Amino acid sequence: MSAASRRPSDRRPSVPGPPPSGRRSPPHAPTHAGARAAAHAEPAVTVTEPRWPVILAVLGVGLLSLALPGSLTIGPPWLLLVVVSCLLVPTIAAHRTGRSALNQRLGIALLGVMTVALIAGLVRLVAALPSKAEAPETLLRSAAALWLTNILVFASWYWRVDAGGPHARSRSHPRDAAWTGAFLFPQQTLDSDDGGGARAMHWRPEFVDYLFLAFNTSTAFSPTDAPVLSRWAKLLMMTQSLISFATVAVLAARAVNIL
Repeated sequence: MSAASRRPSDRRPSVPGPPPSGRRSPPHAPTHAGARAAAHAEPAVTVTEPRWPVILAVLGVGLLSLALPGSLTIGPPWLLLVVVSCLLVPTIAAHRTGRSALNQRLGIALLGVMTVALIAGLVRLVAALPSKAEAPETLLRSAAALWLTNILVFASWYWRVDAGGPHARSRSHPRDAAWTGAFLFPQQTLDSDDGGGARAMHWRPEFVDYLFLAFNTSTAFSPTDAPVLSRWAKLLMMTQSLISFATVAVLAARAVNIL
């Protein structure tokens, strides 16, 4: 047998050697896409958010309309409470039966009714100022009711449409809210290096977080701890701040005879 025929059997598998520099290659630094893939490596757990705070907020809007005089409401003061109650029943039923798309549509319709009532009350109150048709006590009570209604209505808006709505947030990975949501809450910015990464991986915003955001917007006329990322959220917050400014700085001041 020739040496050429024996040569293939004498070959050994080659072993990769060290880099030419003689040093090991450093590990690749984690990228944003890699961090997102690592976050999604852990399966998302569906967490059902309690809806009773939202139900109380909606009923609170209807009850606050009872504090307004009939000249500032669309129809009698009790009409808004009846309308929101009638819309609230099928909205809750759609959520209980798992029809999330119908629940989302009914929820937006419910918020639309409350927003129209809020803006109508504000416009009528501003129109009543030059004629002094209402007593200062009535204007002060109406301004306070509209200011509270403003907080509840826009907190419900933020909760309903942020990151696809409550149903989408409950079924998606918690980290998705930080990448696709309209608001960036402090809990969503925690990193594993400072010991808060495990908590941030399972944290989801709930209605109280949006209520706190709406309260700060009405008092400070700007968000305080949660940056606003989307354009529609910025427009909503501008509208809320404008309504709050009108009720607090103009209407309440006129009610106590400062202007």
